[in-house]
Amino acid sequence: MEWQERNGNWVLTPSQPIGIIHFLGGAFVATAPHITYRWLLEKLASQGYLIIATPFINTLDHKSIALYVLNKFENLLQRLDNNTGLDLKYLPIYGMGHSMGCKLHLLISSLFEVERAGNILISFNNYPLQKAIPFMDQIIPSITDNLKNNWKIDPNVQFEFTPSPEETQSIVKDNYSTRRNLLVKFSNDNIDQTLTLQPILSQLFPNMVSTLTLQGNHLTPLGQDIDWEVGEVFTPFDAIGQWVKQSFSRDIYELEKEVSRWLNPAQYSLY
Repeated sequence: MEWQERNGNWVLTPSQPIGIIHFLGGAFVATAPHITYRWLLEKLASQGYLIIATPFINTLDHKSIALYVLNKFENLLQRLDNNTGLDLKYLPIYGMGHSMGCKLHLLISSLFEVERAGNILISFNNYPLQKAIPFMDQIIPSITDNLKNNWKIDPNVQFEFTPSPEETQSIVKDNYSTRRNLLVKFSNDNIDQTLTLQPILSQLFPNMVSTLTLQGNHLTPLGQDIDWEVGEVFTPFDAIGQWVKQSFSRDIYELEKEVSRWLNPAQYSLY
């Protein structure tokens, strides 16, 4: 399988897909998800999931982004179904998001009529702008002052994501429609808000929400495997290389394993 750019999406297509994953990445890494999340997405594709990763540029209007990525996804699905010979109509569709991508999937399943077999929400982040992105608390004031002073913008204007964190919670509580959910947080992630989302979804769909805490940090889903070729003679350098490989790869391997287990529990029933 090779990545293909189709109608503004990046696509990996197994020969006999067993399901479809619509992937949305985090704020600054979502523009090239086939690169930034390559290892994780390719591993899931190797298990038979058709991967559609929709890139987007972050703006303050998250409702508009949610509609944009949904339209890109649905337009591509229709083209794939019509032009590739694959019968995709009856395949389960899963939303999968990391950080801001989680918020977009929550909005998609709350504001639009979609059918999802489940959503995988990794490192959910619903903070206001200045806390959601590292160092924004230092950058935003200077940008705001420059805009207001040089461009004569109303000094009372506030730059913030819409919907706000409070509005997003309210939208999800009132409208979220995807019953089965996997929530993943990492042990060393100080901008994760999974534990604020979990009780909201559990109240909507009791016994349908799984929550995992794994080793790693907010950037773990972007991890890549390190290719270390051992020579004919195993040397001390090979030992160090293998140790580095295992240390860097352990957390992303564990994430992939747990996502795969949730997607297809029968696959792991014998282990």
